[in-house]
Amino acid sequence: MSYLRLEKAVMTNLQESLRRELLRTNRSGAYSSSTLVDCNTRKYHGLLVVPVPELDDENHVLLSSLDCTVIQHGAEFNLGLHKYQGNNFSPNGHKYIREFDASLVPTTTYRVGGVVLKKEVIFQHYEDRILIRYTLVEAHSATTLRFRPFLAFRSVRQFTHENSTASREYTPVDNGIKTCMYAGYPDLFMQFSKKNEFIFQPDWYRGVEYPKEQERGYASNEDLYVPGYFEMPIKKGESIIFSGSTSQIKTSTLKKLFDEEVADRVPRDNFYHCLVTAAHQFHFRDRRSGTMEKIDKKDERYLLAGYPWFKARARDTFIALPGLTLAIGERDYFELVMRTAERGLREFMEEKPLSVKIYEIEQPDVPLWAIWAIQQYVKDAGKDEGYQRYGKLASDIVDYIIKGGHPNLRLDENGLLYSNGRDRAVTWMNSTANGRPVVPRSGYIVEFNALWYNALKFCASMAAEKGDAQRAEDLEKRAELAKQSFVDTFVNEYGYLLDYVDGNMMDWSVRPNMIFAVALDYSPLNQQQMKNVVDICTRELLTPKGLRSLSPKSGGYNPIYVGPQTQRDYAYHQGTAWPWLGGFYMEACLKLYKRSRLSFIERQLVGYEDEMDYHAIGTISELFDGNPPFHGRGAMSFAMNVAEILRTLKLMDKYSYQK
Repeated sequence: MSYLRLEKAVMTNLQESLRRELLRTNRSGAYSSSTLVDCNTRKYHGLLVVPVPELDDENHVLLSSLDCTVIQHGAEFNLGLHKYQGNNFSPNGHKYIREFDASLVPTTTYRVGGVVLKKEVIFQHYEDRILIRYTLVEAHSATTLRFRPFLAFRSVRQFTHENSTASREYTPVDNGIKTCMYAGYPDLFMQFSKKNEFIFQPDWYRGVEYPKEQERGYASNEDLYVPGYFEMPIKKGESIIFSGSTSQIKTSTLKKLFDEEVADRVPRDNFYHCLVTAAHQFHFRDRRSGTMEKIDKKDERYLLAGYPWFKARARDTFIALPGLTLAIGERDYFELVMRTAERGLREFMEEKPLSVKIYEIEQPDVPLWAIWAIQQYVKDAGKDEGYQRYGKLASDIVDYIIKGGHPNLRLDENGLLYSNGRDRAVTWMNSTANGRPVVPRSGYIVEFNALWYNALKFCASMAAEKGDAQRAEDLEKRAELAKQSFVDTFVNEYGYLLDYVDGNMMDWSVRPNMIFAVALDYSPLNQQQMKNVVDICTRELLTPKGLRSLSPKSGGYNPIYVGPQTQRDYAYHQGTAWPWLGGFYMEACLKLYKRSRLSFIERQLVGYEDEMDYHAIGTISELFDGNPPFHGRGAMSFAMNVAEILRTLKLMDKYSYQK
């Protein structure tokens, strides 16, 4: 039985199939995404969505979809599906679906009378090219396939509508055509592995509607341009491959290319392999062309924070990096990403213009998370290699903070770090409304100072290993001061930790940020204090999808992430559940209770494995409602969530072998 296989009953039920999404990426920023029945429900959906750096920093939908029609004895059976205004679906091609299987390559099998047609879709790695292979598995009479492309040529944040500016011109190329709707866009090459006839029949399909955008309070409909259709006969057992790309290809190579791309895929035959595949989807290799002085920057490596709308963000990069690389034995990619990230960090610390495409690097906890990521590398690669590669960076970051180099990170005399977040969000809880932080965490912030203590202890240990006794002693003194102040500042009489303290302002809300003070390798808390923190997180924050961002017992609890932008902003960190926080919670449990909690952790992981075929196939959504049934929300795939579940799986292996 296939791990990711859905039967006809699920696929033909639009209530079930439309909420399941599929994502394919090329590891260079382009992607392809839709629902399992190929009915786009977001403005971010599209068959070929690519960055167009000549225009802006956004992705752009070139090819929205490709409808396939089976023709026999003059009868036409359109396998496509679109939602139009008034809750009208057409042409209802989903009713022909027999099954869907995404174990290796997403494959949909259709049955139309005596015709069985199999469709396999794959995105070529590092190229802006979507490939679709159609195989006629069964047919009892002459069969023709007709393909009708729906073009958008727009940013993922906008819509296109019928207009007279769009170019209708096209140029024949090898077994296909190339066309471009607007100046500034690349040509779209649509080619087949077989000779075909293109019928020029330009038209606009009006009122295509995206229900996900309706739910989010945005405009939700557009018009799509169809230049005509391609038509060709197909025999039983024959395969035809379609290529949609920004570059032309020799069509005689399409069969070999498709087979090579399939061979390069990891079978998604279990939970772990699904997460590994998802981890690779966040890879981003920047292939910018440059002048000779920029030649060293032409092959930068990043981790995208999520799909479909997130870029490479600094905090997300450092939190996700160990799980997406080290946890799956890919230390080399950790080093590639860290090489890019280190350049960005050093440029920021030296107040130089940023030359890398990493966003939000100015956030005050970013250098602290960088040290945490280095710490994970040292544990994986060993002290000698780890210190040699990144010891100086970790040490330089600590000195930078001590000397007051960061514009919003002040080291006070009590040994704690202070950051001003009253007017601008400075932590991962970064939602804003009316220009102000929804959760204005400011002053002594609990995870900042847990990370700071951990960083001081890590660098002190490193200095001692290197024989620098004076530096080790100095850092240990700073760590001891920070430890005492941490306990005095954050531990309250109820046994949990205050979320932040700013002068006389103390946030007594029960939030998950206290879990870092337990999960990190070096904790400022004693054993009983750590157990108290884990206990209250278990009682008030734990869900099957991670930790809630706020306890139901705290004021302002708002666990359902739905509605217009402002409504969602107020719910974003006020009770929603986050799997990546669950990863640190599970690490804290294993740290405290060792092997005795393994069965408990295994049961927790079931909640994440359930997601593999429920929302976005084979990956984990950005966040979940804090109340049952814990519905997935936000971005369809989120790097920190995938990373922390992978890191938890590796930690479980470690504790399983410990006596």
